[in-house]
Amino acid sequence: METKIVKGKKVNMSQIFMDDGKVVPVTKIKVIDDLDESFVDKDIVIVGKSKGKGFTGVMKKWGFAGVGEATRGQSDSPRKPGSIGAQTPGRVLKGKHMAGRHGNKQVTLKGLKIAKVDLNAKELLVTGPIPGARNSNITVKVILS
Repeated sequence: METKIVKGKKVNMSQIFMDDGKVVPVTKIKVIDDLDESFVDKDIVIVGKSKGKGFTGVMKKWGFAGVGEATRGQSDSPRKPGSIGAQTPGRVLKGKHMAGRHGNKQVTLKGLKIAKVDLNAKELLVTGPIPGARNSNITVKVILS
């Protein structure tokens, strides 16, 4: 299985019409390396960094429901995580879902396809969304065989 690695930057998201009339959401990638017309309709693996969201609480980061009701004198507890463990181990277990830094991690996506290649502008149109903010670095691994 032969692969070619192409480096680029995420430009923006858009949509295109295919020949059969279907609307396909695409993401434009400005390629830094050399491009080839043979990339169209090939399977690819995309590696990028997700958007950083800073220090977030458990509701945003893990989808917790919060503790108690939002009224009846509750000033600070509705967005808290609740109990974080039992008395028996006497410590917080590793991997416990708690507040902290969210995002800004490497994300790998499989199963996307290259919809179109623009050799003049050195752009790839990849089906679907890819991780990261605009102008973030992206690595595209094109599976040729």
